[in-house]
Amino acid sequence: MKVVGVLALQGAFKEHAELVEACVRENQYPLTVCEVKTAEQLASCDALIIPGGESTAMSLIAQRCGLFEPLQQFVKDPTKAIWGTCAGLIFLAREITSDAKLVTPLGVLDVAVQRNAFGRQSHSFVAQCDFSPFMTPNPSISATGPFPTVFIRAPVIDRVLNPESVQILYEIDSPAGHNLVVAVRQNNILGTSFHPELADDNRFHDWFLREFVL
Repeated sequence: MKVVGVLALQGAFKEHAELVEACVRENQYPLTVCEVKTAEQLASCDALIIPGGESTAMSLIAQRCGLFEPLQQFVKDPTKAIWGTCAGLIFLAREITSDAKLVTPLGVLDVAVQRNAFGRQSHSFVAQCDFSPFMTPNPSISATGPFPTVFIRAPVIDRVLNPESVQILYEIDSPAGHNLVVAVRQNNILGTSFHPELADDNRFHDWFLREFVL
């Protein structure tokens, strides 16, 4: 039975774990969920979700508790499934284009990310996004329609550093009139600017499990 780990150093890890557990119950997936706080727990995982939260704190805690290097090794393993949301996306990125000195990234996802691209927490918003263009081919999606997508002090992907390996999955319109990249895939790694774990909807988690883990 495969193990889906949720990095539990800081941030919305419990919400991710609850939605994964809901998918497992509803579909009887041969999966278990583990909150990851130690290298030993990480070593037992086949997949890892790095949650939203505070990327600076997440990076510092990982270094202080001796988990940074095991995380680096884990996310570089092509046999593992990885998903970073919001702060998790920043933590995975190869480059950070704003306040870069505050975060030591894992450097595995070939993108440059701008932190807090939409402003302060008071500028948080929910967008109704249609992910069917990349979800439709997968039979996991039992219901269609917009997904309530939560952006809280969210990053955006400024640049794709390796277009040959990174696929842009989704963009949203900006007030300035150009598209902002908020979801990408690099082989076994998924990165999203938004917080699917804060929506009362487990379709995105279900798609991740079927597409990347099972």
